[in-house]
Amino acid sequence: MIGGQALIEGIMMRGPEKDAIVVRTAEGLKLEVKPRKVHKEGSFATWPLIRGAVGFFDSQVSGVKALMQSADLAPEETQEEPSKFDKWLEEKLGNEKFQKVVLGFAVAFGLIMSIALFFLLPMVIGSFFDQWINSTLVLNLIEGIIRMLIFAGYMILVSRMSEMRRVFAYHGAEHKTIRCYEAGLPLTVENVRQMTRLHPRCGTSFLLVVMLLSILVFSIASSALLALVPALAAIQGTFGYRLLMIAYKLLLLPLVVAIAYEINRWVGRNDNWFTRILTAPGMWFQNFTTNEPDDSMIEVGIAAVEAVLPEKEGDDRW
Repeated sequence: MIGGQALIEGIMMRGPEKDAIVVRTAEGLKLEVKPRKVHKEGSFATWPLIRGAVGFFDSQVSGVKALMQSADLAPEETQEEPSKFDKWLEEKLGNEKFQKVVLGFAVAFGLIMSIALFFLLPMVIGSFFDQWINSTLVLNLIEGIIRMLIFAGYMILVSRMSEMRRVFAYHGAEHKTIRCYEAGLPLTVENVRQMTRLHPRCGTSFLLVVMLLSILVFSIASSALLALVPALAAIQGTFGYRLLMIAYKLLLLPLVVAIAYEINRWVGRNDNWFTRILTAPGMWFQNFTTNEPDDSMIEVGIAAVEAVLPEKEGDDRW
């Protein structure tokens, strides 16, 4: 269950008991390890489906916090000068409150933009096809294709940004280091370098599963709603119907994320021909979101993994 995230000149790694942030600074590697909040076995947050939504939100908060921290620790030439508004807000609120406000805004803005771009926009575009198509399945399939095209276009464009190439190389270092650890090999630069930079439990693969799964869930849920409320069929094709279905699907998003998490968890436990087929699209897509790291990046990945290894062998198994 060890997994991580690429940062600015660094990597965040999350283990079963600890979180670690490792950033390469001008003075060398900067390491920070914190105990991870673990929910007690049997608690509400550990229930199947519930744990997926809880874990997703927790990872968003931790990821943004680590990204902000890496930006502060990164070499000066990569840092941006704070705006006048940032300086004014920090003076009014104080550093601690200012950091909390910025973190809260960043998490909220990131989630809202992701939902708007990858779900709301495809829903709005797809809804206009109901003028010619009556099949709920076909409409949701069209919407899903639009969503995948937007996602693919976005990731390909981002991968071409010069600023992101090093971040994606650290992403590759994270994957290769975890692969080496999972293979049971000593964590050395030579061993890690030989590993593939693609990993079935990557966040990119997870997002791809969410998008594919949404086609199935939205199709079943839309058909079920029409069956339960037959009167809705009379207003199909109207603006009110489209608005209702968009709101309905947005409410179903946490369920889609939760199911995708359970699939990702199951894939993490099993390696066979079926799981390889399931993860193949996400693995292929990682060719755009990961780059081959250099040895200095691999060293960061090794330090990050070693920092979160559990004291008892096997405690990191899902």
